Amino acid sequence: MKIFLDTANISEIKEGVSMGLVDGVTTNPTLLSKESGTFREIIESICKIVDGPVSVEVVSEKEEEIVKEAKEHAEIAKNVVVKIPLTVEGLKAVKRLSKENIKTNVTLVFSPSQALLAAKAGASYVSPFIGRIDDISWNGMELIEKIMIIYENYGFETEVIVASVRHPMHVVEAALIGAPIVTMPFSVFKALFKHPLTDIGIERFLRDWESFKKK
Repeated sequence: MKIFLDTANISEIKEGVSMGLVDGVTTNPTLLSKESGTFREIIESICKIVDGPVSVEVVSEKEEEIVKEAKEHAEIAKNVVVKIPLTVEGLKAVKRLSKENIKTNVTLVFSPSQALLAAKAGASYVSPFIGRIDDISWNGMELIEKIMIIYENYGFETEVIVASVRHPMHVVEAALIGAPIVTMPFSVFKALFKHPLTDIGIERFLRDWESFKKK
C-alpha cells in the first residue's frame, strides 16, 4: 500500500520522506492557506522533496477555466497531479485532460456512482472521503470496498486514494481491504508507529541494560 501525506507543510513532508515511507503528497486550498510563501513556491518545494505524485487542486468551476488552470499546475513539475472536484464541469475537464496525458485526481467523492463516472472520464486517481462519511453515521470503508469491486469488474486503471483519514484504524481497515493508496495527515502517520507495549518494552530493556552494566 502506498502512503501519501495530506499536508502542504514542508517540515512534515521532509520528515516523512526522510523515513523512506512516504510515496506521495496530497494538498488542497485549505492546507496551502496555512503555509507561508506563494502558491507556486510551496508546490515547487514539495515537488523537489517528493519523487511521487503531488496532488494540486484547482479552484475554477467551469470546464474551460478548469482545463486552463490544470495545465498551468501541470507545468510546475512533472510529478504534479491535478486535483479536480467531482462535478459535471469537473469531469468534462478530466476527460479532456486525460486525452492530453495530464494526470488527475478526482476529489470529494462520496458514492460508488461518482467513482464510476470519474473512472469513465479517465481519472488517474479518485479520492473518496471516508472520514466525512463516517461523520454522518454512514460507513466510509464500505464505500471503498464498493468502489474497488466496481473498478475490478470493469478493469478501470483509476487508483483509489482513501482520503479524509482520521485515525490509524482507518489505515489498517484500508490495508485489509487492499486499497492501493491512503493519504493521511502527518499526525495519523506518526500515530502508526505508536504502541504502549513497544514503549514499555524499550523502557524495560534499557533499565535492564543499565542494571547489567553495573554488575
